[in-house]
Amino acid sequence: MITLEQIQSEIVSLFQFKKSERTWHVPFLASLCVGIPLFIGYYLGKSTYGITACIGGLVFLYLPSSSLARRMVTILACSFGFVFAFTIGVLFSFNPYLSSIVLGIFAAFVHWVSRFYQLKPPGNFFFIMIASIASCMPFDPEGIPVKVGLIAMGTMLACVIAFIYSILITKGAVFKSEFVVVVQRSYATIFEAVVIGFFMSVSLLTGLLLKLDNPYWLPISCAAVIQGVTLQQVWRRTFQRILGTFVGLSLTWGLLEFDLNLFWICFSIMVLQFVVETLIVRQYAMAIVFMTPLTIFLADVGSALKIDPNVLIATRFLDIIIGSIIGAVAGWILHHQYLRDQSERRIRKTRIAIYRK
Repeated sequence: MITLEQIQSEIVSLFQFKKSERTWHVPFLASLCVGIPLFIGYYLGKSTYGITACIGGLVFLYLPSSSLARRMVTILACSFGFVFAFTIGVLFSFNPYLSSIVLGIFAAFVHWVSRFYQLKPPGNFFFIMIASIASCMPFDPEGIPVKVGLIAMGTMLACVIAFIYSILITKGAVFKSEFVVVVQRSYATIFEAVVIGFFMSVSLLTGLLLKLDNPYWLPISCAAVIQGVTLQQVWRRTFQRILGTFVGLSLTWGLLEFDLNLFWICFSIMVLQFVVETLIVRQYAMAIVFMTPLTIFLADVGSALKIDPNVLIATRFLDIIIGSIIGAVAGWILHHQYLRDQSERRIRKTRIAIYRK
């Protein structure tokens, strides 16, 4: 039963800022990695190309605080993961049911890999986001190489910026040994991967069956909620995401009422990216407020200039609520101790039985 103290604690958390060691460099450079492809696309009259390439620029957010070698190995590996996620999604977009299954398998795989290599936040989120968006793109075999190439070019730009920044920031710094073997509960990781993969498939399939305009919003919202490391954080993220989305949609509606042209939408995306990356490590609910117009502009930059803002806002709010609820259910299963223990026991027995054959 929810107590008054718990309610008060949740309300306080909405206005509480956490301390963070993240400097302004990371949000600023992340906004450049996103903004440069956007403005190149705008200048060349290929805004859709710019949007696709700027998604690849988000790989900069995986740059760790470590030695130059570890930084570049990590960001290059994540860049390959971005390209692979997009390729997998767009290759199977010809069939909605097959696409949902493939997304689930990919989400399970990428979660297992991110846990095995102890990938820090944002963890598996952007890989799942890219695969979800690609899965809902119109199937165009001839256009696949171009789209994949654009994602790759976006990651290449981010890698170049990350390399120059890392040379400057690590000069003269001393780092401890970073290659530490961590003993992990492999059965728990398998359980988490299976649950996450299943609910990613369910969320995308739900969006497709409901014939939503952009069904990828459901798995994206679901993946964002699941990122909570405890059940309390999952519930808190669900509540904060829905509340922050509601306020953020109001902000989006206000921006769209100004009848922004393509140039100002690109500029807004850069500014919003900087604000979101500044806030996300300090105040999640407030970051969601600015993340909402950011993601809508990124995903619907073309339609946002043509569709009635009221229709667009109502549609996106419904998408995000459904996805967040599915994510909350997934989070409850992930952090249910009895289900975890029983599942791990069954996985262990199955593995032993296979080895004995």
